[in-house]
Amino acid sequence: MRIEPEIDGVSASRNHLVFAYYVTGHGFGHATRVVEVVRHLIMAGHDVHVVTGAPEFVFTSEVQSPRLFLRKVLLDCGAVQADALTVDRLASLEKYSQTAVAPRASILATEVEWLNSIKADLVVSDVVPVACRAAADAGIRSVCVTNFSWDFIYAEYVMAAGHHHRSIVWQIAEDYSHCEFLIRLPGYCPMPAFRDVIDVPLVVRRLHKSRKEVRKELGIEEDVKLAILNFGGQPAGWKLKEEFLPSGWLCLVCGASDTQELPPNFIKLAKDAYTPDLMAASDCMIGKIGYGTVSEALAYKLPFVFVRRDYFNEEPFLRIMLEYHQGGVEMIRRDLLTGHWAPYLERAITLRPCYEAGINGGEVAAHILQETAFGKNYASDKLSGARRLRDAIILGYQLQRVVGRDICIPDWYSNAESELGLGSGSPSFQMSEQSSLMNSFTEDFEILHGDTQGLPDTLTFLKSLAELDAVYDLGKNSEKRQIRERKAAAGLFNWEEEIFVTRAPGRLDVMGGIADYSGSLVLQMPIREACHVAIQRVHPSKHRLWKHAQARQQAEGHLTPVLQIVSYGSELSNRGPTFDMDLSDFMDGEKPISYEKANKFFAKDPSQKWAAYVAGAILVLMTELGVRFEDGLSILVASTVPEGKGVSSSASIEVATMSAIAASHGLTIKPRDLALLCQKVENHIVGAPCGVMDQMTSACGEANKLLAMVCQPAEVIGLVEIPGHIRFWGVDSGIRHSVGGADYGSVRIGTFMGRKIIKSIASSILSRSLPDATGFNLDELGDDGIELLKAEASLDYLCNLSPHRYEAVYVKMLPEFMLGETFEEKYANHNDPVTVIDPKRNYGVIAPARHPIYENFRVKAFKALLTSATSHEQLTALGELLYQCHYSYSACGLGSDGTDRLVQLVQELQHSKVSQSDEGTLFGAKITGGGSGGTVCVIGRNCLQSSQQILEVQQRYKAATGYLPFIFEGSSPGAGKFGYLKLRRRNSANQN
Repeated sequence: MRIEPEIDGVSASRNHLVFAYYVTGHGFGHATRVVEVVRHLIMAGHDVHVVTGAPEFVFTSEVQSPRLFLRKVLLDCGAVQADALTVDRLASLEKYSQTAVAPRASILATEVEWLNSIKADLVVSDVVPVACRAAADAGIRSVCVTNFSWDFIYAEYVMAAGHHHRSIVWQIAEDYSHCEFLIRLPGYCPMPAFRDVIDVPLVVRRLHKSRKEVRKELGIEEDVKLAILNFGGQPAGWKLKEEFLPSGWLCLVCGASDTQELPPNFIKLAKDAYTPDLMAASDCMIGKIGYGTVSEALAYKLPFVFVRRDYFNEEPFLRIMLEYHQGGVEMIRRDLLTGHWAPYLERAITLRPCYEAGINGGEVAAHILQETAFGKNYASDKLSGARRLRDAIILGYQLQRVVGRDICIPDWYSNAESELGLGSGSPSFQMSEQSSLMNSFTEDFEILHGDTQGLPDTLTFLKSLAELDAVYDLGKNSEKRQIRERKAAAGLFNWEEEIFVTRAPGRLDVMGGIADYSGSLVLQMPIREACHVAIQRVHPSKHRLWKHAQARQQAEGHLTPVLQIVSYGSELSNRGPTFDMDLSDFMDGEKPISYEKANKFFAKDPSQKWAAYVAGAILVLMTELGVRFEDGLSILVASTVPEGKGVSSSASIEVATMSAIAASHGLTIKPRDLALLCQKVENHIVGAPCGVMDQMTSACGEANKLLAMVCQPAEVIGLVEIPGHIRFWGVDSGIRHSVGGADYGSVRIGTFMGRKIIKSIASSILSRSLPDATGFNLDELGDDGIELLKAEASLDYLCNLSPHRYEAVYVKMLPEFMLGETFEEKYANHNDPVTVIDPKRNYGVIAPARHPIYENFRVKAFKALLTSATSHEQLTALGELLYQCHYSYSACGLGSDGTDRLVQLVQELQHSKVSQSDEGTLFGAKITGGGSGGTVCVIGRNCLQSSQQILEVQQRYKAATGYLPFIFEGSSPGAGKFGYLKLRRRNSANQN
């Protein structure tokens, strides 16, 4: 429903009303829009009690009335920021728990009593969850006014925090479900916790003074270019410098501390300065995206140079609205902090923001609130509360969705995604289209080396590559909806030069999983989804640089090789779509910089940390192989491997990139060696403690075969044909998996602790210092027994310990848990180069140590069974091994509600009467990869009924959770088998 009545102010009240208006504790933006609604309610003759933690001047500077009552209470905390650009997800959850969860009972009692004491007619919330529940308990109607809700923001935080704080999201959603309806502001996020919605125009504060009046008061001439810096605080340790601004520019600074000294071309504003007037008097704004800044920038046609902040899920929706109306320029955080502002400011003042919709949302919202308090019923009760609650837990993942998910998002956001084309990867298409794609591609490019192998996704990628020059030729006349990453990609390549293309798939962990770093045999299947990388070497004198990179080169006074990367799909996961750096930044004198320095370099800007997976390959080649890069590099990355699903999206990017760089520089690197180099990228530059099986599968795998590898460290022992009667599927749980997460790391640490303790026990037995604890008598063991103990005392890989030796000798002496500092005091270190023990953390030991020992045995048994005679018993046994692996993950603490539910659904179908009568179709399932969410691997008979049952699992999971799982099916060749394509554009002489 959309309401935009033509009203001149809210009509005078027929009766005196009392509103209780709750304002969230997150930032000034909520308070500034609330004050505009409050102003109109008071103009209509009503009393408004504002419950807020914001400073009084935000309200009193706009509303001077005895009908405004301010009550300083903080009932939620919003998102806790480590600095002006960084959200601390775990701290946000912990602070909310302290602020709103622990004292919940007393909050509700206090608020109910207070609401009754003021005789409130309506409770309004922007967007405090508990206010809706308190209103319901007091028997008062409630309405929310917002563009996002906290269940949406916190859902992704909860997944990052593992098992902790999950109840927060459910509690918030339940509180919102007591709200009668939502008054929804433009730039909104998905908010299914509300049962009904009314859309209104932008809520913005009015102007008090003209541009000319403000400039006159500030003593700034009309011809002076003026920027306003508005971050709601400033990044930690940041110092503004005079050279940050181009000559002739001045900058107004909001939120500067009293003690902060500013250069002469920066002007400190008073803390209570009225920002809208200052914005309207400026030529552009520099800041971070929030509702208040975006809405007022659009309303007053002010170009906005913005810097991303990671982990605040509201931002992508506002950003796309801003750019849709041609009002935004993204600045790289590195350039913000180093003062490389000029190219962004110069670009901003060429923009002509074109927002023409209403800006009277405060007036419209006040009218709706007044009519609701009088008794008008706006709500339709058309959506069930149960449906809303089922959706709440997965909201954080809608930014990384796959095309086809049935979710509710704004129309303009859907339009942007559809125009992206390859935004979340190459679109799927029917096999009948392959011929036309091939014909179209061969008209565009000449293949100088390699073969597309008829892969549909490769043909689609190449077709999109061919279309880029058309986008570039559109130039300034390109349609305003064109997504920035496509426009950036259009300028990457010189079409008269050769382009190299590589492809690397993700992988489905069939067996082995987290036992890889303990030396296990693993069985991995390369999946159909893959990453493509296009790369071109460009001499520095011919490199078509982005404006800010070009300005940086000019400032340095000499040409140097530059790396420019565009990543498709970034806009749907709140990542910066582009990255650039001077390749000289990877050098420290005559030597490459250390991996540690590189890790810190990429960690500075969370929105661009993704570039470590790509650019890191360059540093690894410099360091490990002595490669020197004299040319610049243009790289385009397009991946259909979904992120956070546990199917190695990161490995596919690393392998495709490393392969592309090697091909373009004439380097011959064997697939196995290439995978080991890629592991160094992830372990040391990205900083994720993964094993090597992901990169090995992506590099060495073959279609419809399982890569069998012993991870000691990476010995490929062969490829196992998947029998024709067997099929594997991956089913995504919707719970985001991260190999860099705390759960994976702590289990890995516990495993290495277990290995160190086992080695110590074996050494102690050999030295006769544990005669009673073990029951061993060395004199009775004989030479073979002593040799066995010696081998165990020098155990390199835990998987080399057999299950029966583990049970017979060691299990009783392993602790279930051990404090980090206790372990270090007794054993010094755990000898794992990629993880660090937290002295204050209590680590599980016995379950993480047991898992790889038994998993290695299970994988060997699985491999043997695959090649045995076809029978029902074979499938049953294979499925049982998957189940055992799954429950072993759970014992380590790496399970999740979603993956457990999927495994349970497979079991229900396996043991149903229909399946039993037909000798079954699905036989087993297990969590994969690093655990704690991600994808479940399912094994079944290769038949139509199995596919139907997989779809039934998908639908049952959706019915239970509200989340429609993505299904991985099919396989494709690894990067080594694909090789590389070397392309030249046909009729290149005519291309520019």
